[in-house]
Amino acid sequence: MRWALVKVCLAVTTMVVVAFAVPLGLVIREMARDRAFSNAEREAAAVAPALSITTDRDQLERVVASAGSDAGMAVHIPASGDAAAVDLGRQRAAAEDIATVRRLGRASTTEVAGGSTLLQPVALSSGEIAVVEVYVPETEVTNGLTTAWAVLAGVGLALIVGSVAVADRLGVRMVRPAQRLVEGAHELGEGKLGARVPEEGPNELRLAAVAFNSMADQVVQLLANERELAADLSHRLRTPLTVLRLNAASLGDGPAAEQTRAAVAQLEGEVDTIIRTAREAKPQTVAAGPGAGCDAAEVVRERMAFWSALAEDEGRKVRVAGVDRPVRIPVARADLAAALDALLGNVFRHTSEGTAFAVDVHNGEDAVIVLVSDAGPGISDPEAAMARGRGSGSAGSTGLGLDIVRRLAESTGGDVRIGSSVLGGTEVRIWIQLDGREPVRRGHRGAVRRRRPGKLVSTFNRPRSLP
Repeated sequence: MRWALVKVCLAVTTMVVVAFAVPLGLVIREMARDRAFSNAEREAAAVAPALSITTDRDQLERVVASAGSDAGMAVHIPASGDAAAVDLGRQRAAAEDIATVRRLGRASTTEVAGGSTLLQPVALSSGEIAVVEVYVPETEVTNGLTTAWAVLAGVGLALIVGSVAVADRLGVRMVRPAQRLVEGAHELGEGKLGARVPEEGPNELRLAAVAFNSMADQVVQLLANERELAADLSHRLRTPLTVLRLNAASLGDGPAAEQTRAAVAQLEGEVDTIIRTAREAKPQTVAAGPGAGCDAAEVVRERMAFWSALAEDEGRKVRVAGVDRPVRIPVARADLAAALDALLGNVFRHTSEGTAFAVDVHNGEDAVIVLVSDAGPGISDPEAAMARGRGSGSAGSTGLGLDIVRRLAESTGGDVRIGSSVLGGTEVRIWIQLDGREPVRRGHRGAVRRRRPGKLVSTFNRPRSLP
């Protein structure tokens, strides 16, 4: 499109330049001719007063010589009475042309060898008509014409080059937004969900960019909704399944109890299979948009109200800390609820009845820490557990719980760590960055440090022991 625009502009400008340059060149030629013959008329007019006074040859020769044009001027005086005809200078015009001018009494020009002549009639005191002949060479007619045409051609060429340059710049302004639109479409097709197109260029391309960006936002929103649906689905399936498994374990012995436990185990296996299948095509993580977020304290209170009822049935001691005041985090409510349910479900699944657990929320200046700890046997290999959380599930574990937690933390620039809790079991620490920057350096467990050495912003103490 860029070169097409340049070609069109080149053709149009060339036609316009030719349309103006050719007539202008002819006008310049006529002006040069008129200038030459105007000079000849002035020379002829300089001799006319002398002719009206005298026809003496000697006096006329002095007048012609004083005019400085004796080489190109001739004077033809007809015979009158006793006076003979007088011819001064070189005659170049034909006798018939001179006779015609004398008879008509009007000035005329005629072509001669090497140029043209101006025949100017002058009335004498005797009543006769003399003719002054002024020779105008061709070089005088074309004097300065070549330079004028060259200047005209240069101006025309400059106009053509300038128009092509302007058309090229305009073409770039039109083509570049179109190229960016194509590149953005390719990037979005390759899965780069952050691809957007600058809204610039002509109005049509700006509208196309607006439509593309709107479409990309819709795609991102659909993927975000899909992620929330997957997290909600895992929450809806995992949580009641954990309760069902625990209730089935308390049924005692007997064929019905065994069948129930077998059915629960089969159902759990089917859920694990569904989860693994859903994770095979893991979509890109889409960060929460501006204004997204939730109150972590409220979500923790809500989920702990659910799990506390089940903990009471199993004789587990529960402690919640740091939820007495609002704690805003840049995480969707459904994502945080899914992460908490995943971790608490693991506590009920992998620890025996009566094992205590705790959830602590620590609010810092630039980060929020959520600690989920228990008094169980702990995790012998935390690195292997985190590896399962990155997609390498093993038998008996899909790794979905830690994967949900890891995605939640990393979407804010934070991370997840597994260690030993003060309760004697496992402690999972979720570090949620509040400003979306790169994860800051951490000191000992529970400390929040900035990147400036020695500058301690806030320190979170270890969780207190359960009562």
